[in-house]
Amino acid sequence: MFERSLRTGQIAAMLSSAGIDWDQVTDAAMLDGGTFNSVYRIALTDGTALILKAAPPPEMPVLRHEHGLLRAETLLYTLAAGRRVAGVPAVIHDGGEFFLMTELPGQPWPLVEDSLSDSQRQRLRGDVGRLVAGLHTITGGSFGYPSHALGPLAATWRTAFGGMLEAVLADAEGFGARLPHPAATIRELTAAHADALDEVTTPVLVHFDLWDGNILVDSSSGTPRIGGLIDAERAFWGDPLADFVSLGLLSDIREDRAFLDGYRQAGGPVVLDAGSEVRLALYRSYLYLIMLTEITPRTFTPAERRRREAAVVPALAAELDMLRDRRAPWE
Repeated sequence: MFERSLRTGQIAAMLSSAGIDWDQVTDAAMLDGGTFNSVYRIALTDGTALILKAAPPPEMPVLRHEHGLLRAETLLYTLAAGRRVAGVPAVIHDGGEFFLMTELPGQPWPLVEDSLSDSQRQRLRGDVGRLVAGLHTITGGSFGYPSHALGPLAATWRTAFGGMLEAVLADAEGFGARLPHPAATIRELTAAHADALDEVTTPVLVHFDLWDGNILVDSSSGTPRIGGLIDAERAFWGDPLADFVSLGLLSDIREDRAFLDGYRQAGGPVVLDAGSEVRLALYRSYLYLIMLTEITPRTFTPAERRRREAAVVPALAAELDMLRDRRAPWE
């Protein structure tokens, strides 16, 4: 297990580089839930708070695409602010291997789920759809990870995503991940459908980690509202459809009518048609490969490993079966 907590002196030095003296700090508490970066809530004497996020120690084993992940997060937040896209934190200071951002209100959705009525859930999912549509207005000129962890950005999505898949499959082999098929078979199945990626011609900054735990719900006013979307470190320039994978994690996003209605009402660019089925299967496969491969470097307990594999191995197998069988397109 690698120690991700920071010493007081490290935190003080990071804050000092941002122009914040230690005597302005009333509390520095490490936040739970993450397994990669170190995240602290920094309470200040003026009653406000900031969030400090720092990269893991250099000795911690990581997947190939995970080098320099914080660059993607600061890029997304900075571009969102410049384009007046709502729902994400503002970067206060970027220190490269760490950064400070504003604190958004609310708690992760799973912590308040039981307190929400069905009508509130539907309204909130519509609001999430509108926020994600706003994020998908952030476009660029090339495809791939902003950190260049897998090499330079690519001119085509097919090239970029092919490199992303190859990197995680190599990691899966290196870390001995439990997969439903050998990595070589998965390479063949995914490569056979690479032409579907040519439909994507505009690079969009995709969050790619919009599961419920990264959606904040603020109930402080009595009426629940979306406090914001966080943890954008997994962002890449790619197909906005890829965000629908984590938004419907281990489920079918087509069943989330409230989200889709909100997304479309706000001008979201994704169309769920026959052509998107294969792409969704490819993106689900990519995410599930990451979820299975990270088990070893994140030092999951045996019980955590069993739970993750029990949920994800069959899900990955189903996507690969779809790619193999070329099931009928969505009606």
